[in-house]
Amino acid sequence: MATAGAPRRFCRCACFCSENLYVARYGLHLRFRGKQQLLRDYGPTLRDRGCVSPKDFQQLLAELEQEVERRRQLGQESAARKALITSSYRPARPEVYASLQAVALAPEFLAAAEYSASPGADLKGLLQRLETLSEEKRIYRVPVFTASFCQALLEELEHFEQSDLPKGRPNTMNNYGVLLHELGLDEPLVSPLRERFLQPLMALLYPEYCGGPLDSHRAFVVKYAPGQDRELGYHYDNAELTLNVALGKAFTGGALYFGGLFQAPAALTEPLEVEHVVGQGILHRGGQLHGARPLGTGERWNLVVWLRASAVRNHLCPMCCRKPDLVDDEGFGDGFTREEPTTVDVCMLT
Repeated sequence: MATAGAPRRFCRCACFCSENLYVARYGLHLRFRGKQQLLRDYGPTLRDRGCVSPKDFQQLLAELEQEVERRRQLGQESAARKALITSSYRPARPEVYASLQAVALAPEFLAAAEYSASPGADLKGLLQRLETLSEEKRIYRVPVFTASFCQALLEELEHFEQSDLPKGRPNTMNNYGVLLHELGLDEPLVSPLRERFLQPLMALLYPEYCGGPLDSHRAFVVKYAPGQDRELGYHYDNAELTLNVALGKAFTGGALYFGGLFQAPAALTEPLEVEHVVGQGILHRGGQLHGARPLGTGERWNLVVWLRASAVRNHLCPMCCRKPDLVDDEGFGDGFTREEPTTVDVCMLT
């Protein structure tokens, strides 16, 4: 049991280096602990998906070993990139690094968050201020940012993209985009968005995930464009709850599609399809299986915020579905926490 006020350290689960390794060309998330285990667990499935020759298998094996090593070094390498960006990068739109102000937020979002934090607020009242995309799946939409803020943030992201500074992958499935904590936007933008606005709103929409606070997040921007990532395979998020905001630019295609919860997967016969609207955010449970249809034309940039509650995930890791095996990590890690040993000042005891 956690002790009130005890110092905590954020961690990741050790399964991060062996579970849910995504192989795009075969459309599979794999568990990987070695060659024999891979053959035993996935041999027939891999052959059905086109991994048929010894050369195919050796290439897959090399890619998985490389991905495991990348994940092991991820925290340290990300911290090094952030330090270099902090010391060397000159923003094009410095105003986006200022502490989040109400002027950046859509009036509808402000009204929904204000209502959620008010005495006597309830789910029925909140739903009158949101668009319900699926009552059954509990998926909602609301304008989050103003058009001018979306434009300013996009200009900043493109400016950074064009720099020669190192850039980390947004997540294990997307190859193009920006990690907001590396760019220095966690503290001024994402943390206040989570703490001041999303926390009360999500507590009404999804109370089963908000018995404790949403005390950490992972935020990134993903980019879809011709010659880069164009679609995203079916998956669930390493989060209790997710906010996905379309920032722009002009594009066709790329709709999100939703199935059931990963804990109770069903055949994807009639998925819910949701078109992106610039400035608007889609709210859903992290465990809701989803993907993105292929981009048609143009470029699509989306801000994704994985919201995490340590009071929930400390009991069960959503990626391996076991009690987490905690490993120290940088920053928020993967949202798990453990208490740090309390330091006793022996001088005070004498």
